[in-house]
Amino acid sequence: MKKLGFVAVSAFCLFAFVLSASAGSPTAAKPAPDEALAMLKEGNQRFVEGKSIHPHLDAARLIQAGHENQGDHAYATVISCSDSRVPVEMIFDAGIMDIFVVRVAGNVCDFDERGSIEYGLAHVHTPVLVVLGHTQCGAVTAVTKAIHGEGHALERNIPPLVDNIEPAVRRAMEMNPGIKGDAIIPYAIEENIWQGVTDLFMASPATREIVKSGKAKVVGAIYDVGTGKIQWLPESKTADILKKVEADPKRAMKAMSGGH
Repeated sequence: MKKLGFVAVSAFCLFAFVLSASAGSPTAAKPAPDEALAMLKEGNQRFVEGKSIHPHLDAARLIQAGHENQGDHAYATVISCSDSRVPVEMIFDAGIMDIFVVRVAGNVCDFDERGSIEYGLAHVHTPVLVVLGHTQCGAVTAVTKAIHGEGHALERNIPPLVDNIEPAVRRAMEMNPGIKGDAIIPYAIEENIWQGVTDLFMASPATREIVKSGKAKVVGAIYDVGTGKIQWLPESKTADILKKVEADPKRAMKAMSGGH
């Protein structure tokens, strides 16, 4: 009896170990980057046309979520602004375990956001990352007004949050010298997306390697809060930024942390 009990316990432990090991890597086939991007575009089109199918929101999906690894299901990582007008899963007509979402005011790619993105790409194994800005962005507007000398006092934790946006606003002004005042804000919103991509590539060797290997794509996009439609920015711009970063001696080189 003791021997049988030992065998039973050993079998249970082996089973538990296999489950634990499988939780860290996907077993289901993921869509290719282009296919995942097409899924996002089709979902947004349904949303804009009022034809959302609201997938993966039923009890069966909740049961799956309670027992399965998100890495077997999520097909995109999206970093977006925290703005309540940008409900990420809804605008892509997606559901539970479909999108790994990172949200922060101004969709900036600072330390916490880059770590979250690395988790989405390297551990949830999503084949696409969308850096999603949006029209009428309050964070970009505030930084723009501050640069124009029209700023106001901010709570102590906000300036270090939005300081990543300043280079984007200044670059937008330099690139469009004929555009004055608040009219520069839409240009700054787009430049802020590219600033996020640059900040991510500069500080995340892991992301660079994943993109260079073809396992994932990084794309920029702008969501229109008034129409629900997403403007997809040129993928060639991401490639240009990656090439420039790879030639920058200041880029981070060590992909893995020293801790455990």
